[in-house]
Amino acid sequence: MIEYLTQETFKTKVFNFEQNKEWKFEGELPCIIDFYADWCGPCKMVAPILEELATEYNGKLNIYKVDTEDQRELSAMFGIQSIPSLLFVPKEGQPQMAQGALPKDSFKKAFKEVLNVE
Repeated sequence: MIEYLTQETFKTKVFNFEQNKEWKFEGELPCIIDFYADWCGPCKMVAPILEELATEYNGKLNIYKVDTEDQRELSAMFGIQSIPSLLFVPKEGQPQMAQGALPKDSFKKAFKEVLNVE
């Protein structure tokens, strides 16, 4: 299931930027965060792929979405300039950002290489 994050839920599920200066992942499972907007064509192309992956990888990783129109401050913190922007967040180590509408194979490759999830 895909969950939509606000600034408040982001702090409990991904990173509490008010308490920590250094990156510290708060989640139980690795995750991907899709920074998107409703009017964005490529974002609409990615949405059904993420829905499929949410089912396929259920229990192995979390898929979150952040509406850049609604959550401007959160988007600004990550320097989101173009959408879709996808943040791959492993359980250990630094998150990695990818931009643009990725095909399903690219998501699976990143899940394996960045998130250590198969």
